[in-house]
Amino acid sequence: MEKHDHGVLGKVTQYGFEYDSSMLFPIARQEGRKALSISEPLLFYGVDRWTAYELSWLNQKGVPQVALGEFEFPCTSPAIIESKSLKLYLNTFNQTCFESIDTVSATIKNDLSKVCGAEVNVTLYRLDEYLPSSLRDYQCIDQLPVSCNQYLPDATVLKCEGGVVTEKLCSHLFRALCPVTGQPDWASIFIDYTGAQISHEPLLKYLVSFRNHPGFHEQCVEQIFVDLKCRCQPQSLTVYARFMRRGGLDINPYRSTNASISVPFGREVRQ
Repeated sequence: MEKHDHGVLGKVTQYGFEYDSSMLFPIARQEGRKALSISEPLLFYGVDRWTAYELSWLNQKGVPQVALGEFEFPCTSPAIIESKSLKLYLNTFNQTCFESIDTVSATIKNDLSKVCGAEVNVTLYRLDEYLPSSLRDYQCIDQLPVSCNQYLPDATVLKCEGGVVTEKLCSHLFRALCPVTGQPDWASIFIDYTGAQISHEPLLKYLVSFRNHPGFHEQCVEQIFVDLKCRCQPQSLTVYARFMRRGGLDINPYRSTNASISVPFGREVRQ
Protein backbone atom coordinates (compact mmCIF):
# COMPACT_ATOMS: atom_id res chain seq x y z
CA MET A 1 0.00 0.00 0.00
CA GLU A 2 1.30 3.43 -0.93
CA LYS A 3 2.09 5.58 2.10
CA HIS A 4 1.27 9.28 2.26
CA ASP A 5 2.30 12.04 4.62
CA HIS A 6 -0.80 13.05 6.57
CA GLY A 7 0.85 15.73 8.67
CA VAL A 8 -0.03 15.64 12.38
CA LEU A 9 -2.35 12.64 12.04
CA GLY A 10 -1.14 9.83 14.28
CA LYS A 11 1.59 11.96 15.83
CA VAL A 12 1.99 13.43 19.30
CA THR A 13 1.32 17.16 19.05
CA GLN A 14 1.20 20.14 21.38
CA TYR A 15 -1.76 22.50 21.59
CA GLY A 16 -0.88 26.05 20.56
CA PHE A 17 -2.04 29.14 22.42
CA GLU A 18 -1.73 31.79 19.71
CA TYR A 19 -3.28 31.95 16.24
CA ASP A 20 -1.27 29.85 13.78
CA SER A 21 -2.58 29.08 10.29
CA SER A 22 0.47 26.91 9.56
CA MET A 23 -1.20 24.14 11.59
CA LEU A 24 -3.50 23.39 8.63
CA PHE A 25 -2.42 20.40 6.53
CA PRO A 26 -3.88 19.67 3.06
CA ILE A 27 -4.42 16.22 1.59
CA ALA A 28 -4.89 15.99 -2.17
CA ARG A 29 -8.31 14.63 -3.15
CA GLN A 30 -6.58 12.81 -5.98
CA GLU A 31 -5.06 10.38 -3.46
CA GLY A 32 -8.45 8.87 -2.67
CA ARG A 33 -10.06 9.36 -6.08
CA LYS A 34 -7.28 7.54 -7.91
CA ALA A 35 -8.15 4.34 -6.04
CA LEU A 36 -11.80 4.76 -7.11
CA SER A 37 -10.90 5.53 -10.75
CA ILE A 38 -12.55 8.94 -10.43
CA SER A 39 -11.18 11.49 -12.87
CA GLU A 40 -12.11 14.89 -14.30
CA PRO A 41 -14.74 15.91 -15.19
CA LEU A 42 -16.42 14.73 -11.99
CA LEU A 43 -19.62 12.74 -12.19
CA PHE A 44 -21.14 14.51 -9.19
CA TYR A 45 -21.67 17.79 -7.35
CA GLY A 46 -21.51 18.44 -3.63
CA VAL A 47 -19.83 19.93 -0.59
CA ASP A 48 -18.17 18.63 2.56
CA ARG A 49 -19.99 20.31 5.47
CA TRP A 50 -18.00 20.47 8.71
CA THR A 51 -19.45 21.62 12.05
CA ALA A 52 -17.05 23.12 14.59
CA TYR A 53 -18.34 22.86 18.15
CA GLU A 54 -15.13 23.94 19.94
CA LEU A 55 -14.71 27.40 18.48
CA SER A 56 -13.62 30.17 20.86
CA TRP A 57 -11.48 33.30 20.91
CA LEU A 58 -10.96 36.45 23.03
CA ASN A 59 -12.44 39.86 22.33
CA GLN A 60 -10.41 43.05 22.69
CA LYS A 61 -11.10 43.07 26.46
CA GLY A 62 -9.85 39.52 26.94
CA VAL A 63 -13.35 38.06 27.38
CA PRO A 64 -13.86 34.63 25.76
CA GLN A 65 -16.30 34.43 22.88
CA VAL A 66 -17.84 31.17 21.67
CA ALA A 67 -19.63 30.18 18.50
CA LEU A 68 -20.72 27.19 16.48
CA GLY A 69 -19.02 27.15 13.10
CA GLU A 70 -20.16 25.65 9.82
CA PHE A 71 -17.59 25.22 7.04
CA GLU A 72 -18.50 24.08 3.52
CA PHE A 73 -15.71 22.78 1.25
CA PRO A 74 -16.69 22.32 -2.43
CA CYS A 75 -16.07 18.80 -3.72
CA THR A 76 -14.15 20.40 -6.60
CA SER A 77 -11.38 21.70 -4.32
CA PRO A 78 -7.95 20.20 -5.09
CA ALA A 79 -7.44 19.25 -1.44
CA ILE A 80 -9.23 18.39 1.76
CA ILE A 81 -7.89 19.39 5.17
CA GLU A 82 -6.68 16.75 7.59
CA SER A 83 -9.12 16.84 10.51
CA LYS A 84 -6.64 16.82 13.38
CA SER A 85 -4.77 19.72 11.83
CA LEU A 86 -8.04 21.67 11.60
CA LYS A 87 -8.77 20.96 15.26
CA LEU A 88 -5.30 22.15 16.27
CA TYR A 89 -5.67 25.23 14.07
CA LEU A 90 -8.98 26.21 15.66
CA ASN A 91 -7.48 25.65 19.10
CA THR A 92 -4.91 28.38 18.38
CA PHE A 93 -7.77 30.90 18.39
CA ASN A 94 -8.56 30.24 22.06
CA GLN A 95 -6.15 32.76 23.59
CA THR A 96 -6.01 35.14 20.60
CA CYS A 97 -7.83 38.49 20.54
CA PHE A 98 -10.00 39.34 17.53
CA GLU A 99 -11.94 42.53 16.85
CA SER A 100 -15.26 40.84 16.11
CA ILE A 101 -17.00 37.60 15.15
CA ASP A 102 -16.89 38.84 11.54
CA THR A 103 -13.08 39.12 11.76
CA VAL A 104 -12.89 35.54 13.02
CA SER A 105 -15.16 34.32 10.23
CA ALA A 106 -13.13 36.14 7.56
CA THR A 107 -9.84 34.81 8.97
CA ILE A 108 -11.06 31.20 8.95
CA LYS A 109 -12.53 31.57 5.46
CA ASN A 110 -9.28 32.97 4.08
CA ASP A 111 -7.10 30.30 5.70
CA LEU A 112 -9.25 27.32 4.75
CA SER A 113 -9.74 28.54 1.18
CA LYS A 114 -6.01 29.08 0.73
CA VAL A 115 -5.06 25.62 2.01
CA CYS A 116 -7.70 23.59 0.15
CA GLY A 117 -7.39 25.59 -3.07
CA ALA A 118 -11.01 26.71 -3.44
CA GLU A 119 -13.44 29.12 -1.79
CA VAL A 120 -14.83 27.77 1.49
CA ASN A 121 -18.11 29.06 2.92
CA VAL A 122 -17.85 29.89 6.65
CA THR A 123 -20.83 30.69 8.89
CA LEU A 124 -20.59 31.31 12.65
CA TYR A 125 -23.58 31.09 15.01
CA ARG A 126 -23.93 32.54 18.52
CA LEU A 127 -24.76 29.87 21.12
CA ASP A 128 -27.27 31.89 23.12
CA GLU A 129 -29.71 31.47 20.22
CA TYR A 130 -29.87 27.71 20.71
CA LEU A 131 -30.78 27.05 24.34
CA PRO A 132 -33.18 24.07 24.66
CA SER A 133 -36.65 24.95 25.93
CA SER A 134 -35.99 23.36 29.34
CA LEU A 135 -33.14 25.82 29.98
CA ARG A 136 -34.51 29.04 28.51
CA ASP A 137 -35.54 30.50 31.87
CA TYR A 138 -31.85 31.02 32.73
CA GLN A 139 -30.47 34.52 32.17
CA CYS A 140 -27.29 34.46 30.10
CA ILE A 141 -24.57 36.79 31.44
CA ASP A 142 -22.08 36.35 28.60
CA GLN A 143 -22.58 39.77 27.00
CA LEU A 144 -21.83 41.82 30.11
CA PRO A 145 -19.19 44.57 29.56
CA VAL A 146 -16.30 43.10 31.52
CA SER A 147 -12.55 42.93 30.94
CA CYS A 148 -10.62 39.73 31.70
CA ASN A 149 -6.94 38.97 32.18
CA GLN A 150 -7.08 36.18 34.77
CA TYR A 151 -7.34 32.64 33.37
CA LEU A 152 -6.75 30.59 36.52
CA PRO A 153 -9.51 30.30 39.17
CA ASP A 154 -9.88 33.42 41.30
CA ALA A 155 -12.75 33.34 43.78
CA THR A 156 -11.75 36.68 45.29
CA VAL A 157 -13.61 38.53 42.52
CA LEU A 158 -16.99 37.17 43.68
CA LYS A 159 -19.22 39.61 45.52
CA CYS A 160 -22.84 40.22 46.45
CA GLU A 161 -25.05 43.27 46.22
CA GLY A 162 -28.56 44.25 47.24
CA GLY A 163 -31.24 42.21 48.95
CA VAL A 164 -32.38 38.60 48.75
CA VAL A 165 -33.33 37.36 45.28
CA THR A 166 -33.99 34.11 43.47
CA GLU A 167 -32.11 33.93 40.19
CA LYS A 168 -31.22 31.52 37.42
CA LEU A 169 -28.02 32.49 35.61
CA CYS A 170 -25.98 30.80 32.89
CA SER A 171 -22.78 31.20 30.91
CA HIS A 172 -21.57 29.36 27.81
CA LEU A 173 -18.00 30.68 28.12
CA PHE A 174 -16.67 28.08 30.55
CA ARG A 175 -13.52 26.18 29.64
CA ALA A 176 -11.06 24.15 31.70
CA LEU A 177 -8.26 21.80 30.66
CA CYS A 178 -8.17 18.04 31.11
CA PRO A 179 -5.50 17.43 33.78
CA VAL A 180 -4.43 14.23 32.00
CA THR A 181 -4.27 15.22 28.31
CA GLY A 182 -4.27 19.02 28.42
CA GLN A 183 -7.18 19.10 25.95
CA PRO A 184 -9.83 21.81 26.43
CA ASP A 185 -13.12 20.88 28.09
CA TRP A 186 -16.03 23.17 27.20
CA ALA A 187 -19.24 23.60 29.17
CA SER A 188 -22.27 25.73 29.83
CA ILE A 189 -22.70 26.53 33.53
CA PHE A 190 -26.16 26.97 35.11
CA ILE A 191 -26.47 28.56 38.55
CA ASP A 192 -29.77 28.56 40.46
CA TYR A 193 -29.76 30.25 43.86
CA THR A 194 -31.71 32.17 46.49
CA GLY A 195 -29.85 34.66 48.65
CA ALA A 196 -28.11 38.02 48.53
CA GLN A 197 -27.84 38.93 44.87
CA ILE A 198 -24.59 37.74 43.32
CA SER A 199 -23.00 40.50 41.24
CA HIS A 200 -23.23 39.37 37.64
CA GLU A 201 -20.09 40.92 36.19
CA PRO A 202 -17.73 39.52 38.86
CA LEU A 203 -19.45 36.14 38.48
CA LEU A 204 -18.72 36.11 34.75
CA LYS A 205 -15.07 37.03 35.38
CA TYR A 206 -14.86 34.22 37.94
CA LEU A 207 -16.22 31.60 35.52
CA VAL A 208 -13.86 32.83 32.78
CA SER A 209 -10.90 32.47 35.18
CA PHE A 210 -11.09 28.66 34.86
CA ARG A 211 -10.01 28.90 31.20
CA ASN A 212 -6.48 27.49 31.69
CA HIS A 213 -7.24 25.51 34.86
CA PRO A 214 -6.42 21.76 34.80
CA GLY A 215 -9.43 20.16 36.47
CA PHE A 216 -11.83 17.26 35.97
CA HIS A 217 -15.46 18.12 35.20
CA GLU A 218 -16.71 17.04 38.61
CA GLN A 219 -13.97 18.91 40.48
CA CYS A 220 -14.66 22.13 38.57
CA VAL A 221 -18.36 22.04 39.47
CA GLU A 222 -17.55 21.33 43.12
CA GLN A 223 -15.07 24.21 43.19
CA ILE A 224 -17.64 26.62 41.75
CA PHE A 225 -20.23 25.41 44.27
CA VAL A 226 -17.88 25.74 47.24
CA ASP A 227 -16.59 29.17 46.18
CA LEU A 228 -20.10 30.57 45.71
CA LYS A 229 -21.30 29.03 48.96
CA CYS A 230 -18.36 30.36 50.98
CA ARG A 231 -18.13 33.85 49.52
CA CYS A 232 -21.79 34.64 48.81
CA GLN A 233 -23.52 32.43 51.42
CA PRO A 234 -26.77 31.80 49.49
CA GLN A 235 -29.70 30.18 51.31
CA SER A 236 -29.98 27.62 48.51
CA LEU A 237 -27.66 26.89 45.61
CA THR A 238 -27.44 24.55 42.65
CA VAL A 239 -24.55 24.52 40.18
CA TYR A 240 -25.13 22.46 37.03
CA ALA A 241 -22.68 22.00 34.14
CA ARG A 242 -23.30 20.50 30.74
CA PHE A 243 -19.93 19.59 29.21
CA MET A 244 -19.38 18.84 25.54
CA ARG A 245 -18.79 15.19 24.79
CA ARG A 246 -15.43 13.63 24.08
CA GLY A 247 -15.14 10.06 22.86
CA GLY A 248 -18.93 9.78 22.68
CA LEU A 249 -19.41 10.71 26.37
CA ASP A 250 -20.66 13.92 27.90
CA ILE A 251 -20.47 14.45 31.67
CA ASN A 252 -22.99 16.77 33.30
CA PRO A 253 -22.42 17.13 37.06
CA TYR A 254 -24.61 19.11 39.43
CA ARG A 255 -24.15 19.95 43.09
CA SER A 256 -26.94 21.36 45.23
CA THR A 257 -27.98 22.26 48.76
CA ASN A 258 -31.27 20.49 47.98
CA ALA A 259 -31.06 16.70 48.26
CA SER A 260 -34.18 16.22 46.13
CA ILE A 261 -33.35 18.69 43.36
CA SER A 262 -34.29 17.73 39.81
CA VAL A 263 -32.11 19.59 37.34
CA PRO A 264 -33.58 20.30 33.89
CA PHE A 265 -32.45 18.11 31.03
CA GLY A 266 -31.79 19.76 27.72
CA ARG A 267 -29.07 18.75 25.31
CA GLU A 268 -27.07 21.79 24.28
CA VAL A 269 -26.40 22.63 20.65
CA ARG A 270 -22.71 21.75 21.29
CA GLN A 271 -23.70 18.32 22.62
